[in-house]
Amino acid sequence: MAPEKEQAKETRLETMRHSASHVMAEAVKAMFPEAKFGIGPAIEAGFYYDFDLPRTLNPDDLPAIEEKMRSIIAADTPFTRKEVTKEEARRLFADQPYKIELIDELDDETVSVYQQGTFTDMCRGPHVNSTGEIKAVKLVSTAGAYWRGDEHNKMLQRIYGVAFDTQEALDEHLARLKEMARRDHRKLGRELDLFSIQDEFGPGLVLWHPKGAIIRREIEDFWKDEHVRRGYDIVYTPHLARMELWRTSGHLEFYLDYLYSPMDVEGQKYIMKPMNCLGHILIYKTKLHSYRELPIRYAELGTVYRYERSGVLHGLSRVRGFTQDDAHIFCRFDQLEDEITGVLDLALFMIDSFQFSNYQVMLSTRPDKCAGSPEVWEKATGILRKALERAGLSYEIDPGEGVFYGPKIDIKFESALGKAWQGPTIQVDFNLPPRFDVTYIGEDGQEHSVVMVHRTVLGSMERFLATLIEHYGGAFPLWLAPVQVKLIPVADRHLEYAHKLAGELKAAGIRAEVDTRAERINFKIRQAQLEKIPYMLVVGDKEAEAGTVSVRRRSGEQLADQPFDGFKKKVSEAIASRTMDIV
Repeated sequence: MAPEKEQAKETRLETMRHSASHVMAEAVKAMFPEAKFGIGPAIEAGFYYDFDLPRTLNPDDLPAIEEKMRSIIAADTPFTRKEVTKEEARRLFADQPYKIELIDELDDETVSVYQQGTFTDMCRGPHVNSTGEIKAVKLVSTAGAYWRGDEHNKMLQRIYGVAFDTQEALDEHLARLKEMARRDHRKLGRELDLFSIQDEFGPGLVLWHPKGAIIRREIEDFWKDEHVRRGYDIVYTPHLARMELWRTSGHLEFYLDYLYSPMDVEGQKYIMKPMNCLGHILIYKTKLHSYRELPIRYAELGTVYRYERSGVLHGLSRVRGFTQDDAHIFCRFDQLEDEITGVLDLALFMIDSFQFSNYQVMLSTRPDKCAGSPEVWEKATGILRKALERAGLSYEIDPGEGVFYGPKIDIKFESALGKAWQGPTIQVDFNLPPRFDVTYIGEDGQEHSVVMVHRTVLGSMERFLATLIEHYGGAFPLWLAPVQVKLIPVADRHLEYAHKLAGELKAAGIRAEVDTRAERINFKIRQAQLEKIPYMLVVGDKEAEAGTVSVRRRSGEQLADQPFDGFKKKVSEAIASRTMDIV
């Protein structure tokens, strides 16, 4: 489809979805005449509306609201727009406090309202001509939402719906939502015993269970080994630092809302670090550096803490304490292009290693408020552009979306569900080096300011694990699986043979367990499949006598019986090469 036609289709769908939110509001009004209305915009694939209702919605309410919506749509009632004065609008919405608040904040002297049937709402529009133009609609969920996103305001009830041009398109979307629910990392994290987030410990703070910790350790070890191989030095920095450090950096000015309250330590104020960069700067500054030493690359899996409102916390993907796969490069300006090219190569290698095949690349340019001269920004942006072209990457320009301290490259990769996640980011910094006097001694014997590059290739471990869980649906590649092989003895007399094999697998670095429960074989196999363990080895009299194993995949596929030593070798080779499966 041509871009202009695609855009026209999206605009039409957005208009229809927004109109559907008004129809839903009318249906809710019919069921709850005393309802107070918030806002109801169109969103990707659908719409929502926020309500202040006399009681909490229950599962039976959505079908009833949806049925009322169908009757409103079938009536094919026109949407009528008119302009009223602010005073008229206040009278019209006298019993609607949230609407009155919005009206009072308007700069315009008139207010746009839309009416369908007996229902009137304050809205800029546009809407479809009549309710009959709203096609396939489905209400999908409810959630709590603070009025205007402010946790100090009242919690309203939000109803989400989806709407499409055709029933077929709606059915496809609902199937995708069902698959997304099946792969939801919060659900799988609980079922596979990977992690938990408990109110007793604190919202947004992750407790990694043994199996989740294994996956995280494997990724971190891979990350560290690859960074060392590419010339990075691994460093560690504390979890808190003196508040004055963050004042010098500008974080107190620009990120105050995300910083935790300071604590007093012997008359000095300290805060939990929101970023790792300042520790790396201070490590660099412990001695003078010559131009011959550059570039210097420091890498750290550093845990940082940022205040996120409780309403936006979401599993592993939005937390208050997270471990950033961070690195900072200190280089000369003439080295910048090669360094950016190297980071891109590493980022693409990491993306490919975890089997993400689709990704989007954005180059963000100078915002209105920024550090550094326009000439330096232009030169640095040109270097980023050239590095992207050297890497053969297609990219889009995101004008004015660079961070205040420099231009950046963002790479978003898509999971198996087509969901885009923020991954690698590469940022050039013109702000921190002069603030902290970060320099090197040039060939001319004079001090020169370094060019500093902030970069991540995975993002945070928490968000990346959320991505991986959903990407694989919990069925991790063999090298990442917490348990790689489950041994299932047919009877108690086969336990000794099963434990012997498990011991040999463990000695070869393979994570293996024996199911010792007094349960039926089919039950044990089914449980191992639910745990998404890559391989099950069923062992009985025949296998014990012949030194073989009966191999099943988690998919249910039965492989040919084979010598145990041969199976062990194939698994070891697959783990070493980080492949999904044995050959």
